Amino acid sequence: MSIGWHCPTMLFVGCDGLSTWLADRAAGPVTVLADAAVADGEIVALVREQIARAGLKDEVLELTGAGDLTGVSALADRLSATGTVVGVGGGSVLDQAKLATLLRANPAARARLEVPQRSGLTALPPAMSRTVPLVAVPTTVGTGAELSPVACLNHGGGKRLVCGHAMQPDVAVVDPVATATLPPELLAEGVLEVLFRVSGLYVGDHRDLPTEDALAEAMAETVVRHGEELRRTRAAGHRPSDRLRTEIAKVSGLSHAGWAVLGREPYCCRGWYVANELASVTGVRKMTAVAALLPPLWRSVADGDSRWGSAPRLRALWRRLRAAGSGALPEDPASGVAALIDSWGVGRRIDVAPEAGGTGSRVADDVARRSIRAWGAGLPMLSGFTTADIRTLVARAVAPEKP
Repeated sequence: MSIGWHCPTMLFVGCDGLSTWLADRAAGPVTVLADAAVADGEIVALVREQIARAGLKDEVLELTGAGDLTGVSALADRLSATGTVVGVGGGSVLDQAKLATLLRANPAARARLEVPQRSGLTALPPAMSRTVPLVAVPTTVGTGAELSPVACLNHGGGKRLVCGHAMQPDVAVVDPVATATLPPELLAEGVLEVLFRVSGLYVGDHRDLPTEDALAEAMAETVVRHGEELRRTRAAGHRPSDRLRTEIAKVSGLSHAGWAVLGREPYCCRGWYVANELASVTGVRKMTAVAALLPPLWRSVADGDSRWGSAPRLRALWRRLRAAGSGALPEDPASGVAALIDSWGVGRRIDVAPEAGGTGSRVADDVARRSIRAWGAGLPMLSGFTTADIRTLVARAVAPEKP
């Protein structure tokens, strides 16, 4: 989603150089917030080595699961004596690190997040800042949490999006060691997530912006080329190389950079809001929800529903992506992106039981209701949509339960 031009995060490719930054900018002691799955792994060891080289003491706190307000508030209290935080993990861990460093000794931020509201978005004031420096070391790809100005917070059976400059880390470290054990199928999901983000911004905004469009087109084409290389690598039975994983990780983070959203209509990536609720209602992985939703979403755009995006811009972008792909993809954007997703091995089937006597499903009803409550009905993210509109789209994304 777009919140304007702002990208102060420093990006390191590889851990080398982090010690210099820490020595010059950071304060001790340093707390490493690490995903429990990697806390004893090589990437955390490399990070701690850099901290030691900077002459700083550190401790490691292991995190599991996603964070809600109670959990991140408790984590913030544990950081009371910390001078610098380094988050090592996937999007969930990095989001918790962002939120905990925001809440640490910051009553105004706590009050902001505690305000009862139905909206799925909490916008932070521009002047609100973290109280300690934050370094982000991603061990997954796709979310781009290491460079993004947003964080997801579990709330009321769903997720709330916390948005503001205070959510951007000071430093992002992209190191191939961090993704060395990432399963190839999750790498493929990450590639799709970046494509979903970039194409959503491009198609969702109807304006032609020559410079910004050229940058977005180049990024989307690059993402598809990475996805195709990954597909060929997997088909040959090989592990993705350090170089490929690093390039995917870089484009993942840079898809949140200021130029990617510069001049775009705020909230124009409207499919994200529905996919978020679809994942919450069905309990499927976020990218399963995205993969299921994207083809019918593009079908709606191509058929002329301009609320979801521009049909001419979608067709223009797909021509480029099709050329960057295998060359055998269908010309129709909706059919083409479905074929692309399938070729990358990303599952897009969500099995639900159809309602008795109806053509939709209870899932579609629930997703529609939650989407409008959290993001529409006077809120700008899904302004102009009704529950019937969302229900129709979601019903096309979910499949009847197999007999």
